[in-house]
Amino acid sequence: MALPKPNILYVDDEPNNLLAFSATFRRYFNIFTAESGKQGIDILRQHPIELIITDQRMPEMTGVQFLEAIMPDFPDAMRLILTGYTDVEAIIKAINTGRVYRYITKPWNEEDLKTIIDSALKTYRLERENKELISKLNEEIIKSKQTMNLFKKYVPELVLNEILSNYNETSITHGEHRIVTVLFTDIRNFTAIVATLDPRQIVSLLNDYFSIMSECVNAHKGSVNKYIGDGLLAVFGAPLSYIDNHYNAVACSLEMMHKLDSFNAKWGEIVGRKISLGIGINTGEVVAGNIGSADHIEYSVIGNTVNIASRIEALTKEIPNAILISESTYLAVKDKITVEKLAPVEIKGQEGKLQVYRVIDRII
Repeated sequence: MALPKPNILYVDDEPNNLLAFSATFRRYFNIFTAESGKQGIDILRQHPIELIITDQRMPEMTGVQFLEAIMPDFPDAMRLILTGYTDVEAIIKAINTGRVYRYITKPWNEEDLKTIIDSALKTYRLERENKELISKLNEEIIKSKQTMNLFKKYVPELVLNEILSNYNETSITHGEHRIVTVLFTDIRNFTAIVATLDPRQIVSLLNDYFSIMSECVNAHKGSVNKYIGDGLLAVFGAPLSYIDNHYNAVACSLEMMHKLDSFNAKWGEIVGRKISLGIGINTGEVVAGNIGSADHIEYSVIGNTVNIASRIEALTKEIPNAILISESTYLAVKDKITVEKLAPVEIKGQEGKLQVYRVIDRII
């Protein structure tokens, strides 16, 4: 399918020149002619002009002045100028500043002028294609950013960054041994609470609760690993590690309890009671990595360390708003916090008794 003829505007105050140009090139192009700059602007406003050719010497303004005047409103059209040798220096200056694509000396030769016009139109179309590609690329970048921002709501940002920076077919599902501190938190008596609320209130309550708790985790350099019903699992030391992973987890738990006051100020009256939390923390070795199938992958931490943290959190059912930590965590932070040493307890699935401590406050 043949392309439509390009639209060319020729501006010249000599009618004979306009007629000669039209007669010579109308079989190749759609020719629009104007005897002044003002007429030329009127045509530009009415038709999509791809190439403008103007004479330099005109009574109202020079060709360069005309091309300068239309630049703000019609920046994309290619611009050629017809000139005598006496004006070449001014034209070259206009070319160097981007106002003119090429100049043609008079009298023009049909073959040479046709070659220059074809070159200018080719450049115009390439530039237009590039702009369209850039526009589409920018749209795709915006869509990608929107998708990435949405994805971050489902995958911790640290995990996402690690996957993107180290992605290959084998690394995406690799696992590694890491020493981490695991924090479990849960709302006490949540089943009784939801019985008094409608589903929309339950979703709103949980969204508020998880937003507050997640902010605490992020502020203390941890990573929210998953939400489990009304519970939250956070990891300090994976996928990125910091010097104070153990203390960061304990400091996070204390801030969670502090933020609970503002949460209860909003929801206590709606629920009909103050909401209380339980937090269990344990430190030890885990296997951390992306686990799943070809269709669904989830970053997770696995090991007895995680199980014990969950069991410690379950002990808080008898102690409202308690933060309980294992001895391995206590030994790593004992110089920075005050605790109450509790009696050793039996933990389901574990041999022997486990020493736990109730966190009172931090010293520093």
